Amino acid sequence: MTDSVKLNAKVSRRSLLKGAAGLAGLAAGSGAITGFPYVNSAEPKVLRYLGTGVNEGDLIGQQCFKDTGIKIEYISATTDDVTKRVITQPNSFDVLDTEYFSLKKLVPSGNILGLEAKKIKEFNNITPVFTKGQLPNGKKIGDQGTAPWKVLYLEGANSKTFSKTATDHVTLIPTVYNADTLGIRPDLIKRPITSWAELLNPEFKGKASILNIPSIGIMDAAMVIEATGQHKYADKGNMTKEEIDLTMKVMTEAKKAGQFRAFWKDFNESVNLMASGETVIQSMWSPAVTKVRSMGVPCTFQPLKEGYRSWASGFCVSKAATGPKLEWAYEFVNWFLSGWAGGYLNRQGYYSAVLSTAKANMTADEWGYWMEGKAAMGDIKAPDGSVLEKAGAKRDGGSYDDRMGGVACWNAVMDENDYMVRKWNEFIAA
Repeated sequence: MTDSVKLNAKVSRRSLLKGAAGLAGLAAGSGAITGFPYVNSAEPKVLRYLGTGVNEGDLIGQQCFKDTGIKIEYISATTDDVTKRVITQPNSFDVLDTEYFSLKKLVPSGNILGLEAKKIKEFNNITPVFTKGQLPNGKKIGDQGTAPWKVLYLEGANSKTFSKTATDHVTLIPTVYNADTLGIRPDLIKRPITSWAELLNPEFKGKASILNIPSIGIMDAAMVIEATGQHKYADKGNMTKEEIDLTMKVMTEAKKAGQFRAFWKDFNESVNLMASGETVIQSMWSPAVTKVRSMGVPCTFQPLKEGYRSWASGFCVSKAATGPKLEWAYEFVNWFLSGWAGGYLNRQGYYSAVLSTAKANMTADEWGYWMEGKAAMGDIKAPDGSVLEKAGAKRDGGSYDDRMGGVACWNAVMDENDYMVRKWNEFIAA
């Protein structure tokens, strides 16, 4: 990735993925993916990949080139900057990697092209979390916010309107998702933490933090406020102006009382706050907890009784991607779902959209630890190759079914988004 396209790679989970060579390379049985023979051609196969960094990683790009001959040029930016680029510069990228909650902003622009489900080899094997809002075992999961299945289909390839029923044109081909919660320092708290309400507990005055990404931070705030019994939201992902005012009033009062040590915006910042002990409880992403633990510092991605806030990402293409570019995009997406990338991402604490192909690219022990909630039979390695967990350890929150089954809401763009962002910024500035 050149400096000219490295817009803001730091402001993401990408820093962990870049350093994941140790763990990604240690998966026994991974091997090269078959079925994607690279035939040398006169025209180089290059795809400009715009995203926030969740699915990005140098090893992913290298493996893709090895298997398909497609060279990936990463263009990394913050969530908001990705959205702006799609709306204002649709010719500046080929493949788009974005979150489902961004679609309410992106689809009306007409600048993204819906991919055809029939051209995606593993489409029918994508987890029903995306297609039906349920686990593979049939259990329904929380649908507050912009749940993926609400915005999965378009009325047509060039449509600016979501379809309420399944069509052959998909807004985003699902790739990766997770269930987020609070991170804690159990060695410094020294008692059980079971509720989102603890983020505002005066016991942690000056030692708490919440992430400063408005559309995500306000969801965490809503989880906290609902947990304290101060308000019950009809939909935390689509608040009324009155609910936004109430939420920001509670958070502003806590801020003025000195509750928060910081408001972090990027992966590294969240890691440093927890690793240093400046905070003991805060909004966190699962791989950030993994990173803290790889540094030898106790850190727990804490399951909470009220459930998780979830997010999901996927691939689409620019409306400007035609001809060979479009065919290469389909080839790349099919490669991504074929298993190598899924196994790689699962080892970072994420979940892959096609569980079966990811499983085939992980050892039985890795799958047991990361996906089934089983005690590790051998040591679990950190992204840098160091020992993350000793044999016998279990993943925070348990199995895939336990964690995704506990989703309460999804990242969202509200109808009152502009008003919410203004109120959030007033809270940060207070």
